[in-house]
Amino acid sequence: MTPIFQDDRIDFINHGDADGWIEAVAAEMAQAINHDITELGRARILLSGGTTPAPVYQALAELDVHWDRVEVSLADERWLSPQDRDSNAWLVRENLLTRAEGAHFDPLVRIGKPLPECVYTANLQAQHSQAPSLVALGMGNDGHTASLFPGSKDLTRALESTLPYAALDATGCPGANQWPLRITLTPRGLAQCRQRLLLLRGKQKLQVLRQALDSNDPQQYPILNAINLEGARLRVHWAD
Repeated sequence: MTPIFQDDRIDFINHGDADGWIEAVAAEMAQAINHDITELGRARILLSGGTTPAPVYQALAELDVHWDRVEVSLADERWLSPQDRDSNAWLVRENLLTRAEGAHFDPLVRIGKPLPECVYTANLQAQHSQAPSLVALGMGNDGHTASLFPGSKDLTRALESTLPYAALDATGCPGANQWPLRITLTPRGLAQCRQRLLLLRGKQKLQVLRQALDSNDPQQYPILNAINLEGARLRVHWAD
């Protein structure tokens, strides 16, 4: 595994093939989880949706982890029922929780509760839980991560929030597709994670990452809000 480019703001890991990428990312996640279980008795992880991480979650579920000591939640969520197949909750359940027996899951959307109350509950829970062992992030071709979409009218408010989660209306942002209402981690929430992983596949995503690093504009490329944080550097796992 050799780097394609160097940037001292990130740790970039280039994997030779998709299978190696899946295996290595799952192993790194399991290591972080097991470290906190050993040190703290429990672990908490925040996961993203999308098709990219699904095989990683499947592989992670098969590794040697005391899942009954793990709390799983989300980096972000569409304003959908957790039972909706287009929700991040559904993807995490289908690819991890059905295999990781005993893991506790905290969805961001609570059925029957309005959006502000769901955000309030997410923040309350985050404030009364241990710091996340890790967050697994993705990145869109527009440079968004979690649900921090460039051009959103709520982006500045979310970026400046002193709370871990915020509501965001991404109406008009192409990357949000037909689900503009979101709950998302803020930079404050990202900063609380002991380890931050960015899972990328394909040359187009690599080009977007290069553009983001060159621009250094966190409004145009919100992925920079996961990079320009104190503490452990963002670990970027990439395969074509």
